[in-house]
Amino acid sequence: MESLEAERERAEALDVAELADAIEAIGFECTRCGACCKAVEGCESDAETGEESDAEAGGTSEESDGHDHTATVFPDEVRELQETGDYDWRDVARPMPYGLVEGEDGPQGETFEWALGTDDCGDCRFYAEDGDGVGACTVHEDRPLVCRTYPFSVALGGTSQPMGEAVDEEGMVRAHECEGLGRDISREEAEELARALKERAVRELEEAIAVRDGYRPVERDPGEVVVFDSEGPKRPDGSRIE
Repeated sequence: MESLEAERERAEALDVAELADAIEAIGFECTRCGACCKAVEGCESDAETGEESDAEAGGTSEESDGHDHTATVFPDEVRELQETGDYDWRDVARPMPYGLVEGEDGPQGETFEWALGTDDCGDCRFYAEDGDGVGACTVHEDRPLVCRTYPFSVALGGTSQPMGEAVDEEGMVRAHECEGLGRDISREEAEELARALKERAVRELEEAIAVRDGYRPVERDPGEVVVFDSEGPKRPDGSRIE
């Protein structure tokens, strides 16, 4: 298995033109369906069935067959999004749920990295729909790299795969479940996506290396959550633990 440093070098050497070729071959056009921004088995499904939602019942959709929207966001991206609407850290990001356990007073334990914040239905808090059900991102110009590059990822160890395993691939590019796949995409759009995809791959590996190198156990009370990111251990409100 390649080291994270070796994978980062491979990410830095990725050819944008080749990535764009692969994206063109797969094809993609966003249909604004919102599937990548919404929870699986969230409030919409509950409304249709007439059943009480997990959020209304006091739990999360992860307790059912579905799960909340989960998209990795880097610390600097959290701060950038904070500035778009004078948000608090907790408004923008939440501790990545993986590794946490549910205690009497809520999640507890240690986890790595941050996920975009969600609403009571488990949808991304920055997702909105118009009267016709067409989805939109309310911070589109400042959206994180994982959102800019969906539904694609690169086949490098240490990089994330959104929405599970790939459903298509071309060269180093993997495509994940999305109804917009297979549609025509212009060369200009493919190259823009390719540049963002390379940037994301490099950033993910840099983040993983920094988390690994900077990790140190910290004392925490039972019931507390500690998040380890590239800047060190933090509380759920983003404040650093010295």
